[in-house]
Amino acid sequence: MIEIIVFFLGLSIGSFLNVCIYRIPRGESISFPPSHCTNCNKRIKAYDLIPVISYIFLRGRCRYCGEKISIKYPLIELITGIIFVVIYLKYGLTIECLKFFFLVSFLILVGIIDYNSTDVYSVTTLSAFICGLFFIGVNIYMNLPVKTYIIGAIIGGGFIAIIILLFGGMGWGDAEMCAFCGLYIGTKLTLFMLFLSIIIASIVAVVNILLKRKTRKDSMPLCPSIAVGTFICIIWGEEILTWYFNNLLF
Repeated sequence: MIEIIVFFLGLSIGSFLNVCIYRIPRGESISFPPSHCTNCNKRIKAYDLIPVISYIFLRGRCRYCGEKISIKYPLIELITGIIFVVIYLKYGLTIECLKFFFLVSFLILVGIIDYNSTDVYSVTTLSAFICGLFFIGVNIYMNLPVKTYIIGAIIGGGFIAIIILLFGGMGWGDAEMCAFCGLYIGTKLTLFMLFLSIIIASIVAVVNILLKRKTRKDSMPLCPSIAVGTFICIIWGEEILTWYFNNLLF
């Protein structure tokens, strides 16, 4: 029963993320005007805003003008719901679970906006930092460690900043994202996240070049790779590192 509630919570958050993903790059308010069709500007009724279900019921089209609705909207809702359930199954009803609900929401938001526009907006990274600092405050209140998260943020942002200053090829938004990820996952997992992100980004770049979707001179968004790397760390990071140090490190 709790898994179902968490799943629908994730669907609802995914629906909100869709609004943010569409409006933030356009400089629009995420709260006003209310949800509306971007083709005919008709306000969408509450019963047509039920995540995934409304899309299926309406057969992927606007009720008023028949304009096709992109499949990406229900997909983002569905993926967010599934990810929330995976995190709940991993951490249970804990403060860590809540913290990672916030983190993955920012990962999806920043990662998809960067994928669509190759831009990272300060309103998203600043919000992620503020939420991360809130959980730092919770740790302080509960007498739990906080040093590792501060160091994680410094390492995450600092590593990318050094690469930018020495070699270029990345944006400061990438550094901001790695920094706020470190604020949530701590030193050890931040180091692993940086490693995974670079590997994933390299694989994606090679595939795009081989498929001739990109050339070596084209810019490629890094934030989606950071998002995937961070999610892997959240769910399997400790287990992977333990297995590595126990079996492969001589």
